[in-house]
Amino acid sequence: MNDTGTLSGQERPLHLLNRLAFGPRPGDIEHIRQVGPDGYIHEQLYPESEIPIPATLHDQITSYRTLHLSPLELFRDFQGPVMEVRRRDKGADKDVLNGDLKDARIRQQTVMREAIEARIARAIDGPRQLQEVLTAFWFNHFNVFRGKGLDNIWTGSFEETAIRPHTMGKFSTLLLATAKHPAMLFYLDNWQNTDPGSPGAKGKFEGINENYAREVMELHTLGVGGGYSQADVIALAHILTGWGIARENPNRENNRMARQEMRGPMTRFNRGLGRQNQNRPPPPSPSLFYFDSQRHDFSSKIFLDRTIQGAGISEGEDALAMLARHPSTAKHLSFQLAQYFVTDNPPESLTSKMAARYLATDGDIREVLALMFASPEFWDRRYYRSKFKSPYEYVISCARATGVPVRNYRPLYGTMQLLGQPLYGCQTPNGYSNTRDAWLNPDGMMMRLSFATAFGNGNLPLDHPPFEEEAGESPDAERKENRGFGKHASAGAMKTSFDTPAQPHKGPRMTPPDPSALTQTLGPGALSANTTEAIESAVPPLRAALLLGSPEFMTR
Repeated sequence: MNDTGTLSGQERPLHLLNRLAFGPRPGDIEHIRQVGPDGYIHEQLYPESEIPIPATLHDQITSYRTLHLSPLELFRDFQGPVMEVRRRDKGADKDVLNGDLKDARIRQQTVMREAIEARIARAIDGPRQLQEVLTAFWFNHFNVFRGKGLDNIWTGSFEETAIRPHTMGKFSTLLLATAKHPAMLFYLDNWQNTDPGSPGAKGKFEGINENYAREVMELHTLGVGGGYSQADVIALAHILTGWGIARENPNRENNRMARQEMRGPMTRFNRGLGRQNQNRPPPPSPSLFYFDSQRHDFSSKIFLDRTIQGAGISEGEDALAMLARHPSTAKHLSFQLAQYFVTDNPPESLTSKMAARYLATDGDIREVLALMFASPEFWDRRYYRSKFKSPYEYVISCARATGVPVRNYRPLYGTMQLLGQPLYGCQTPNGYSNTRDAWLNPDGMMMRLSFATAFGNGNLPLDHPPFEEEAGESPDAERKENRGFGKHASAGAMKTSFDTPAQPHKGPRMTPPDPSALTQTLGPGALSANTTEAIESAVPPLRAALLLGSPEFMTR
């Protein structure tokens, strides 16, 4: 057993499950006692060889068809029909157009619904918990907003192909994968980034766009104060010119991609779908990433005090590799990881060791994590239950602790929306905060307590198929009815039907969690004496709700 730090042996299993996992499920505490804390850490760091995926979960994830489609297939199947309606109904009666568009939009929402449900299902039931924690962490680090144009169909693919496979690999690989995915290219506008003097500088592609170049340094790699200047932002933007989303014909000089942002890339390409035309050029690659040499700046640039010779796509790849290996990136990422896994204000004694390991291993995320989990700081009593759960972490931990089989995810992701953290709904590129100050407030606490009460009393229809609780109502994905546990989410948040929690009904809709089983799941010493006394003195129907709404359960 790892004997560093000051946490007792009794406290360590729960500490691990609150940091490397989204809280304990029934039997998890006992498992850690059997394999030991070090054994559990090893399992989670090497899940491919140590932890099999349950067949039921595997089958469930496989059933989400859209999750396994390429960006090109997603565009064809879900954006194509929307564009076809606009083309076909041009000049038609407004009601006809709106009705046809509504049907296409409803079908389009399937993509985001399946991405959300797959994320939550894996977080609740997946045994590879560290991978799920890191998938959420890295998505937040490389945040894209599902509500911006075509990202409503590409965000799930971004997480599934650019984030999830690289959560514990080399950071340089993760960085490059995110940079080339159409969701990021579209979100931060690099698909439009063009050398003003190039042959391809036409229409929307008329000049330099610095958005991605700035954010990749400020947020993704070097961090604020990481040693770069505005001149470096401009230089990197020029280096990344031509990085974009595949167009109709990659060999033609005239790039005629989107006329409007919501139409997005490939407008003319889509118009030809289904037509028999032997002269039409071959379709874009499934990934949709495309380097357009006609829009690239081939001059030499000075970036981070180094001369970058004009060489095409390799310039951008080399520049991103430089950023991934930079000491400021090692420092920035080490702070971000320690802030999430250890404490809101991690000690420099820890982050400096992590940064050194990062540089020594060429940015090996697994190695950095292993050092952090073995450090005295990670096991320091000062940081035990010092992290306040975000809405996502709180809702997921409730479902995990109770062990309730979930068939209807709407009450869960709808509650996240009402608490201010809709999945894939952060509009700004810096992602959601994971610190106490961001989430501990009176309105948020009232909402959590209302959720805990509904959950603890069995008034959430989690084990009923979606929409069964609204028998007789159409599962119309365009409904905007505001039903839930309290005040609505902020007006600026994107509102869709899958963000709306089901209305709790009178009488239990699922078997209420057993408070004794909940207490056993959390392990001895998880609750303070005052909380234990309050729960034991309450009437039995309120005990599970009091536990889920307790101060101890709000922290990790």
